[in-house]
Order: sequence, then structure tokens, then C-alpha cells
Amino acid sequence: MSGHGVLVAGLGNVFLGDDGFGVEVARRLAAEPLPEGVKVADFGIRGMHLAYELLDGGYETAILVDATSRGGAPGTVYVIEPDLGEDAHGAAAGVLADAHSMSPDAVLRWLRSLGGTPPRLLVVGCEPARLEEEMGLSPPVERAVGEAAQVVRELLNGGGA
Repeated sequence: MSGHGVLVAGLGNVFLGDDGFGVEVARRLAAEPLPEGVKVADFGIRGMHLAYELLDGGYETAILVDATSRGGAPGTVYVIEPDLGEDAHGAAAGVLADAHSMSPDAVLRWLRSLGGTPPRLLVVGCEPARLEEEMGLSPPVERAVGEAAQVVRELLNGGGA
């Protein structure tokens, strides 16, 4: 199989406060030695680019790191394995609604429309405190970056990825 085994994709808009969480986690992980076959990339808000990477990369697993609103306390880190089944509207069911123009579910729909099959997908999310136009993460989300990076490391080292 060509390509990498695992893609770690940082998603989010660094100009919308805590929405930059995934980008920051990817930046941190990219500076570290990681297991062979792992690619870390900051996709930001370029969801189409992510869809093409998943289509062409030959990945077995993709870990998307993103700000994810699920009702917890700000800074709460989640690991979610979305149900990639199709719902009645043709959308990827059970995935995430978020502030991006190309949210993970939209990326998966686009990938399917191109004839691709999504790899196993895990989302490492963090509950945002604020998504207003501003640079920088709120204190609880800033503290969660290290925790989320550790969660991704554990997934990469045989803990589920």
C-alpha cells in the first residue's frame, strides 16, 4: 500500500479563538518524533485539501484534531469514533457539526462523492470556550493542547489507531 498508515490532521481556524485548537495540537506533534508511517499535517480550514489527502494517501486511519462542541466544560478532551454510516440525507451520520465551512462530515461526503472510501476515523476534540474572532486559545483550551497531544500519542502507540 502506498502512502502512510495514519494521518493526524489538525483542523480549525486560528482566527476564531478556540477553533485553532486542532492546528495547535498538530503543530506540537509535528515537532516530535512519531512512529513510522505517521503523517501530521495542519489542514486549517482547507477541508477540500483534507478530502483529497484522504483519497490519495492510502491511509488506514485518520485522526482529526478539532474544536468540538459537545456540551462539556471548556477544555474537555474527547475521543470520538464517528459512525460513518449514511443517514437518510446521504450525510455521514453521527459526525460533528462545527464552525468550519468544511466540517469533518462535509469532508467525508465530499470524499464519497469522489468515489473514495474513508479510512477508519477518530476525532480528538476539545470543548471550546469561545469561537469569536480573535487570535489565541482560551486558558482551558490552551491547557488541553498537551492533553490532546498525549491522547494522540497513545492512539498512535497502539492505543486504538
